[in-house]
Amino acid sequence: MKRTAIILLLFLAGCVIDEFEVMKADVNQLKKDSYDIKKETSETKSAFKTELAEIKEKSAKEDSLNAMRESMVSLRSEVSGISKDLQSLTGRFDENKYFIDKSLKDKSSEMDLLRAQITSLETQVKEIQAKLSPKTDTDAAPKDKPDVKDVKKEKKSETEVAKNTEIKDPAKAYEAAYASFKDKKYKEAREKFEAFRKEFPKDKLAGNAQFWIAETYYAEEDYAGAIVEYDALLKNYPKNEKAPAALLKQGYSFIEMGDKKAARGILEQLKDKYPKSKEAALANKKLEDMNKKGKK
Repeated sequence: MKRTAIILLLFLAGCVIDEFEVMKADVNQLKKDSYDIKKETSETKSAFKTELAEIKEKSAKEDSLNAMRESMVSLRSEVSGISKDLQSLTGRFDENKYFIDKSLKDKSSEMDLLRAQITSLETQVKEIQAKLSPKTDTDAAPKDKPDVKDVKKEKKSETEVAKNTEIKDPAKAYEAAYASFKDKKYKEAREKFEAFRKEFPKDKLAGNAQFWIAETYYAEEDYAGAIVEYDALLKNYPKNEKAPAALLKQGYSFIEMGDKKAARGILEQLKDKYPKSKEAALANKKLEDMNKKGKK
């Protein structure tokens, strides 16, 4: 009985051992399968990460490419806008250049016309002066007895000549001529200023003397003579301080003579040449007044 029990136990033990071995083999197989699964999972993860990284990189490249495309589209739009602006500016430049050239040509034509008018006026003034000049003694009829008035005039004239010859100081000679102008003795002042200009041609006041010669004609309402003398100042003393005033009064003289076109040309020239002068402001006011009157 005991033997049978021992045999049974041994049999059972052998079965248990076989099952244990089987279980152990299963466990080992499971471990191996688990290891294989882990390895495969790891490889899958690695492959997935690699693929994901490639996808991300590809996506980034596509985003970058799209951004570049958008940038190129924007750049092309900007270039197109700049090209249009450039074409517009070029058109404006050509248009402005055309009007400026036309304006310069018109002004040049006006100045040529003014010069021609001034030359004509110079000729007329010379002719008038020649007609008004006193006759010489050879042309005059002889008289038996001198007139008392003529004798007084001759004595007075000799006295004035003596006074003029005594004045050798340019400043005093200029003051004497200007004093006559202030006293409204325009003919006398003109003669004195002309004498001053001839005797002291290089004096700093020679240009001013020329201006006052023109002013005597203007005061006498001899506007043609004034225009000629103002022009003599502008030609012979272009840098004189009274050049702007000469242009202004020359413009006024043309207005008084009814030649508004010539007056406009002179006054516009004054504004362009001496824009910051007080005469330019007066010229601008006169032009505005002329425009207002022209509209009425």
